[in-house]
Amino acid sequence: MRAALAGLTTRGRCLLAAGAALLVCAVLLGQRDLLRAAIFLLALPLAAVFVVARTRYRLACTRLLDPPRVGAGQPSTVRLHLDNVSRLPSGVLLMEDALPYALGGRPRFVLDRVEPKGVREVSYPVRAEVRGRYRVGPLSVLLTDPFGLCALTRSFAATDDLVVTPVVTPLPAVRLGGDWGGGGDASARSVAVAGSEDAATRAYRHGDDLRKVHWRSTARVGELMVRREEQPSQSRATLLLDCRAYAHRGDGPGSSFEWAVSALASIGVALNRTAFALRLLTDSGHDLLPAAVPTSEGALLDALAAVPTSRSTTLEPAGEQLRRTGVDGVLVAVLGAVEPADVEQLSRLRHGSTACVAVLLDTDTWAAGSPGRTGGQDAAAALLASAGWRVLRVPHGTTLASVWPLAGSQHGRTEVPTA
Repeated sequence: MRAALAGLTTRGRCLLAAGAALLVCAVLLGQRDLLRAAIFLLALPLAAVFVVARTRYRLACTRLLDPPRVGAGQPSTVRLHLDNVSRLPSGVLLMEDALPYALGGRPRFVLDRVEPKGVREVSYPVRAEVRGRYRVGPLSVLLTDPFGLCALTRSFAATDDLVVTPVVTPLPAVRLGGDWGGGGDASARSVAVAGSEDAATRAYRHGDDLRKVHWRSTARVGELMVRREEQPSQSRATLLLDCRAYAHRGDGPGSSFEWAVSALASIGVALNRTAFALRLLTDSGHDLLPAAVPTSEGALLDALAAVPTSRSTTLEPAGEQLRRTGVDGVLVAVLGAVEPADVEQLSRLRHGSTACVAVLLDTDTWAAGSPGRTGGQDAAAALLASAGWRVLRVPHGTTLASVWPLAGSQHGRTEVPTA
């Protein structure tokens, strides 16, 4: 009951105060008429509190996001389906859906009397200019009495997530090389080394068939090992994203980091549509696409939708991870400002027929806001190019589509396009 009393509106509190004042005056002056008015003013808001507190509507709500995944700056529609499953009609309902500030103000709807088994549907648009994963809901319903003396809020528990992905730019078709450069389980490692019964193995991953466990290797290593299987060769590509806040300039959607995320998303989508198996690493060496999950465009965009900046100041963890696991096929790195030690480490990753492409951002031009200032990455670009990398220089204001054709060059080069 205390919670219900806390739901008294300003009108209800004023009536209570007026009733209390009249009650004091009636006692002091001995006026019965004032006493009757005081009792009425006190009883009316208390009766409203009792009625609202005892209201037990049985409402069911479902929410549909159409679509549930959109690009930054693209609209989505939230559809609410409210069903009165009780045998009693509802009163006037004020609904409010909770939204993060990035999606706009909280939408409110008024529903006038929902009949028993009745259904109401409402919808509203949302749009976010910045990528991310946004929680929509829960929906709250404001219950009130006909006189507006008491208002109580009841909330549903269900929420939904709207995934806002980076902007994906269509890229021209480019032959990078490195096709069929790695076959995963079908590589040379899948050939038996110690006889036909001791097939090459790998560590057990969640979801692997337990019938494929290789018990001899498991006993020797001390952890579950499964047999590698022959699979058709597949082109492979490793995508490296420089997430270091230290290496980027600018704020918000116009920062160099957001440009880098959008560029990597565009490159990943283009490679995925040409049947490349993708691997996505950050500067910390963390793999954002688990090996047990098949690569898909949606999984790639979902991973990039919520990737944050890091506090690291070096690319050493990513370099160590790539050196330990090896780089097959194609390596594409989208980099901010890089130090000589990072460049040397990256330059050693290229070997054999591996095609390495570096999208090198002139981050100083983002800080100054002037596309004409370039040259901050000259030494890094020259060193990578001398190691056989294909280097695409990107100052502020340059589109990825305009420089991406240079990635098809067979020789390392540095290019500074004009914006």
